[in-house]
Amino acid sequence: MTTVPIIRVQSTDFDLQSEIDALTAGRKNIGAVVTFSGLCRDEQGALSALELEHYPGMAEAEMRRIGEIAIERFLLLGLTAIHRHGKILPGENIVLVIATASHRQAAFDGANFMMDFLKTSAPFWKKEHAADGTAGDWIAAKDADDAARDKWR
Repeated sequence: MTTVPIIRVQSTDFDLQSEIDALTAGRKNIGAVVTFSGLCRDEQGALSALELEHYPGMAEAEMRRIGEIAIERFLLLGLTAIHRHGKILPGENIVLVIATASHRQAAFDGANFMMDFLKTSAPFWKKEHAADGTAGDWIAAKDADDAARDKWR
């Protein structure tokens, strides 16, 4: 059976437990489920919202490409990656990655790999909105994100 990544880019929130249940239902060969959920921070009260934009079609295609590589490289039994777009308030979900595998290390590595490449390769842009009502700048890519991605090469 070929494992196909579940990829979604959406404005609406997601439910972590529902997504885990959908990925693992009826599966007896899964020995590990690793999840990562990224939340919007308030930056110590300075941020009222984070606005995320994406390149429709291209973002999903790149996420799918990364997911297929993760599945093959780490022998994942399942992979879900969901990224939200639009205005997201502090405390709300931004991104979810779920990796399932026979063993824990493969699931951990698959989830880390997916996030490291998602942060640097998928076409998403973030803009901060300050608590005082002013629109901030678009957030530049971080060298630390590139370094995290490059460790997999």
